[in-house]
Amino acid sequence: MQQHLQAVITVLSLVNPAVCAAMFATIESGQPRSAQLRDATKASLAVLLILLLAAIVGVQFLHQFGISLDAFKVSGGIVLSWMGFSMLNAKQESAPSSKTQALRSNPPLTPLIMFAASPGTITGVITIAADHSGSEFPWTAIVAVCAAIVVTWPLMLLAARGGQKGEQSFARQTASRFMGLIVLAMGVQFVLSGLKSFFDVTS
Repeated sequence: MQQHLQAVITVLSLVNPAVCAAMFATIESGQPRSAQLRDATKASLAVLLILLLAAIVGVQFLHQFGISLDAFKVSGGIVLSWMGFSMLNAKQESAPSSKTQALRSNPPLTPLIMFAASPGTITGVITIAADHSGSEFPWTAIVAVCAAIVVTWPLMLLAARGGQKGEQSFARQTASRFMGLIVLAMGVQFVLSGLKSFFDVTS
């Protein structure tokens, strides 16, 4: 039970439902409720599929290509750090162009999915699967992934309902920069953790 709880907390911190909700509210600004429900479900299912695959076959996949978990942590941490740095340097939105207006009828969910199922999150899920499953089926990692999605899906819908077009832009930008700093720190932590594990093994 304690392992499951620790795994859920870890995956929740990596998926970061609060940031996902803020991103979803921004992406879905001005969309009808039915479209928001459809897109929230689509994004949640995509993240669920990616993370479940990571939990079930991630360790075997890395072994197949001769990639150590430490090396994957370092590379995933670098990507996560870059994502956090990009969030810190995000430019303020200007007046919507015709291209932006066209995209609003079919908003892209890729940035949200890539954030929730980032290399850092995948690394964390694979680490949980490797540490808690042994030769058994990785139930701990699977439960943690499902719990994170169950929390994230309704939060996205609530954020989209509470944030209307043109409202709270300053608060969203401030929150985005703050969470960018958190994501950057998480990425650096992954890199340092991977390097420490690597040097502990080789020393």
